Amino acid sequence: MPYPDRFYPVVDSVAWVARLAKLGVGTVQLRAKDLDDGAALQIVSDALEVTKGTPTKLVVNDYWRAAVVAGAKHLHLGQEDLADADLAAIRDAGLTLGISTHDDEELETALRARPDYIALGPIFPTTLKSMRFAPQGIPKITEWKKRVGNIPLVAIGGIKLEQAADIFAAGADSIAVVSDVTQNADPDARVRAWLGQNAEAA
Repeated sequence: MPYPDRFYPVVDSVAWVARLAKLGVGTVQLRAKDLDDGAALQIVSDALEVTKGTPTKLVVNDYWRAAVVAGAKHLHLGQEDLADADLAAIRDAGLTLGISTHDDEELETALRARPDYIALGPIFPTTLKSMRFAPQGIPKITEWKKRVGNIPLVAIGGIKLEQAADIFAAGADSIAVVSDVTQNADPDARVRAWLGQNAEAA
């Protein structure tokens, strides 16, 4: 399977990771903010435990030390975290690395780290966190895909299932999904719909 999978939910708890793993989701990012080192190691270890024996690949957001210690395989860093991270230690631990980008300067910074994928966002306005960056829009995906070449491009930010076909057509390899799953009235049905859409598109 490609990494990351075409449908790439981002969630903030072990309970969500376990729920998505049971539904057969291939790649899940755990993004829990403002934890100290001990709490970060605990949540990463717990999330790895609930994905054990499933096809789900767990991506740890930000907490690279916890990811290394817990034996995670996949890591995602924002630009601020990237600046502080020990990339040599991350690579020595065998972790894949995805990096968030929002503008040209951040893209250059990310490419220098030789990432396994690049995330571009926000594509649309997002309600979940206040963004310093204006929505990128779908045409930016096509432009950036040309620039990153063979590196997988993940689109993120305010994306709903109904927009997925256009996003993939524009050149995205994967779509990171947050509120369209976690704030949906029937998250399990929504996840199954995403998985079905991606099976048809693959």
